[in-house]
Amino acid sequence: MSGAHPLRSVAGKRALVTGAASGIGRATALLLAAEGAQVAALDLAAAPLDAVVAEATAAGGAMRAWPLDVADGAAVGRVVDAVATAFGGLDIVVNCAGTSLPAAFGDEDAWQRTLAINLTGTMRVCAAALPHLSKSGAGRIVNTASTEGLGATPLISAYTASKHGVIGLTKSLAVEVAARGITVNAVCPGPVRTGMTAIIPEDAKDKFARRKVPMKRYGEPEELAHMILSLVLPAASFVTGTTLVVDGGMTALNAKPL
Repeated sequence: MSGAHPLRSVAGKRALVTGAASGIGRATALLLAAEGAQVAALDLAAAPLDAVVAEATAAGGAMRAWPLDVADGAAVGRVVDAVATAFGGLDIVVNCAGTSLPAAFGDEDAWQRTLAINLTGTMRVCAAALPHLSKSGAGRIVNTASTEGLGATPLISAYTASKHGVIGLTKSLAVEVAARGITVNAVCPGPVRTGMTAIIPEDAKDKFARRKVPMKRYGEPEELAHMILSLVLPAASFVTGTTLVVDGGMTALNAKPL
C-alpha cells in the first residue's frame, strides 16, 4: 500500500470491528488489516477470533482480539476503552455484530435479544467510541443495517425493526457528530453468504436469487467489506448519514412499478 494515494489508504489507521469472527465482520477485519490498518477484532467467543487474528497475522497484517458481547453494556465501554488505550486511539469503528431469531410477532424473548444486540449494542459501541473518534479528527463509523431496514419479511419482525432502527440511528448520529469531523454511514446488505443465511438450503438460495436478485446470485462477505472500506477512507470525508445498499439490484427490482 506504500504507493497508494493517502486519501485512498487506511494504512496506519486504528480500527475496531464487532462481529469479526464470521461473515461480513470477519471479511471487513481481514480487509482492513490487509490494507494496513491496526485492527481490533471483537466478537463473542475467543477461539473463532483467534483464528481470524492468525489469518491476518500470517498475511502480514496487524490484528488483536477482544471477546465482547455487545448486549453487555458495562463490557462494551470497558472493551472499547481498552482497545483505544492499546492502540493509542481510534479512527474507525465498524459495527457488524448481529443476530436474527425467527419468531412469530409478539415473541418478547426474540424481540429483546435481537434489539439488545442489533440496535442497542450498535448504539453502545458508537457511544463508547465517540470520545476516542473525536480525538482522531477524521473518525469513521459504519453500521451494518440490512435491506430488511428498507422493507419487511414475515416472521422476523424483531430483526426488521432493529435494522430500521440502525438506519435511523445512523442518520441521527451523523448529524449530531458531523461538526467533529466524524462520518456515520450504514451499509444495507441484501442476500449474502454468512452464518445467518447458512441454514437456508442451497436450492432455496438459488431459487430466491433467480427470482429476486437481478445478478442471479447471493453476495459474498468480501463484497460488503470492500464497500465498507470505501466508506472509511479519508477520501470519504463528505459522505455521512447515508445508507449504501449492496444487494445485487434486489431492491431496485422490487421497487419497479406494478
